[in-house]
Amino acid sequence: MSRSTSRTILIAAVAAGLATGMSTAAATPGTAPPTTRQEAYAAAAEEFGVPESVLLGVSYLESRWDTNAGLPSTSAGYGPMHLTDVGTANSGGTHHDEGTEDPRGDTARPMLPPDPGEQDFSAPSLRTVDVAADLTGVDIATLRSDPVQNIRGGAALLADYQRGLGVDSDAPGDWYGAVAKYSGATDTGSARTFADEVFKTISEGVSRVTDDGQRVSLPATPVDADASQLGDLGLRQTGAGEVECPADLGCEWIPAPYEAFGDGDYGNHDKANRPQSQKIDYIIIHDTEGSYQTTLNLVQDPTYVSWQYTLRSADGHIAQHVKAKDVAWQAGNWYINSKSIGLEHEGFAANGAWYTEAMYRSSSKLVRYLAGKYGIPLDRQHILGHDNVPGTIPSTVRGMHWDPGPYWDWAHYFELLRAPFRSTGTSLTGLATIRPDYATNKPAFTGCKTAGVPCEPHGSGSVVLRTAPADDAPLLTDIALHPDGSPGTMHISDHSARAETGQTFAIAERRGAWVAVWYLGQKGWFKASDAAWSAGFVATPKKGLASVPVYGRAYPEAAAYPSGIPPQAVTPLQYTLSAGQKYAVGLVTPSEYYWAVTYDATNHTVVRGKTKYLQIQFGHRVAFVNVDDVDVRLSFL
Repeated sequence: MSRSTSRTILIAAVAAGLATGMSTAAATPGTAPPTTRQEAYAAAAEEFGVPESVLLGVSYLESRWDTNAGLPSTSAGYGPMHLTDVGTANSGGTHHDEGTEDPRGDTARPMLPPDPGEQDFSAPSLRTVDVAADLTGVDIATLRSDPVQNIRGGAALLADYQRGLGVDSDAPGDWYGAVAKYSGATDTGSARTFADEVFKTISEGVSRVTDDGQRVSLPATPVDADASQLGDLGLRQTGAGEVECPADLGCEWIPAPYEAFGDGDYGNHDKANRPQSQKIDYIIIHDTEGSYQTTLNLVQDPTYVSWQYTLRSADGHIAQHVKAKDVAWQAGNWYINSKSIGLEHEGFAANGAWYTEAMYRSSSKLVRYLAGKYGIPLDRQHILGHDNVPGTIPSTVRGMHWDPGPYWDWAHYFELLRAPFRSTGTSLTGLATIRPDYATNKPAFTGCKTAGVPCEPHGSGSVVLRTAPADDAPLLTDIALHPDGSPGTMHISDHSARAETGQTFAIAERRGAWVAVWYLGQKGWFKASDAAWSAGFVATPKKGLASVPVYGRAYPEAAAYPSGIPPQAVTPLQYTLSAGQKYAVGLVTPSEYYWAVTYDATNHTVVRGKTKYLQIQFGHRVAFVNVDDVDVRLSFL
């Protein structure tokens, strides 16, 4: 029987099954439905005439073959094939709804209120489930929730793209154009990057157990892919312009405007000369909480805010907006802004629970490039989430944003960065690095869609900290988020008692299967099985001091400011670091303040003081202590 005849029979069988309410999970007439994920890929590949390796490779780049419990990605994608349905996924608010953060974070200037604007959901790449439904005859809800049908939908899309190119071949390398189109990219650079990653995955092979316990394997099969098909897709050429980016990522330059408005006002970033003027110490990981196009609209608004790079979810495409030498208004803390580079990752649904592999890979390649160029260590003291950036003064702590949130997979991300979190000591060497098993660690968060309502269980890199070594002990408190001293909650944005994968804390005590670390002036207990052990340096108050102040920014002493530049207050946060407590030291940093309040960059000045600070892992967010206030010692002494 010819392949075309087989497909005709199959379509008729599927239609009959739908009409009678029968299951359509079987891939071919007369066969039993697939019982494993591996069989589902094989059946869908056979049904739609897609090389199985291509179907597996595309799916891996989207979801790593996971189902994510039927929850949407942060860019509206569902299931192993990341079929997108923006209408369903975009319910609820964003993390910006619960924060009053001033992205600029410079108290010397008027507050810049957040204004996310209208969302733009016009991109066809946000509605691929509709096309899959037309091609398969399966309803949209089933395509979202049923892994077998989701895989069939993805296979149908790939086959449709291949037909559109007029290519009739079973050779995986001849599917390059269809794979590139599946990415949803509108430019050649991004489509090429996605397709190259897929065929690299096919050539190298991969095997893993999915989030629902399915073993899936893609054997290593070298492929000579026909990249010339890219020219047949009608995509625009990527405008590389002035990008600072690895050549193989296909980044484009979409500049943020630097404009003066009159009356001394200007936006949306500050000119500088880093790293000559100031060392770049940090890379900040953000979640946009807006679609890719919405995010581009915002960063091109001269009256709004800025960041250096935006990454698109489905294909990992990168756009750069602000040069690394300049200071973007992104992290809500001017000291951090002036010493960091910000990366925004596409995501808009408050209930979005996962990020695509394509975006993780592009992001990790970009971060490795930037870290190498600017000498930034690849650790969680320098690669921070926006949710790890401290408030500047007591009044700003509560309004700080909490992205990328508890579903960002820091362990996988650092594996891609080639800097995985491993034990290099024991529990006696004094430091604990948070390292739960992402897939099986499913904290009972609430409020993803509606306040108080439990979120659907999903893997997470967050570990909850308790006041005692017991599963039912109260959570710790964060007096900035809960001024009345009440315990933290499991609300998705409440990180009062939440440590994140890769963060390293000083060990305070061990009891059986539990370990306590110093956290916001308290002992926070969690299961020792969720930790990796190491040794390093810790800070503790100098002998004779009952407590020392903790700061959200490392600003110079007043005497360091030249005439004409008002000294910035060195204001402690509302927390206490008491005698007997120890906190892991991340880095030693100079006291600096970047005075940049005029459009004319020749008036910008870096004020440097004699005071030096230590960055410590104080709670969910980092903090700073004056070197003169603390003793620094090895963690195991």
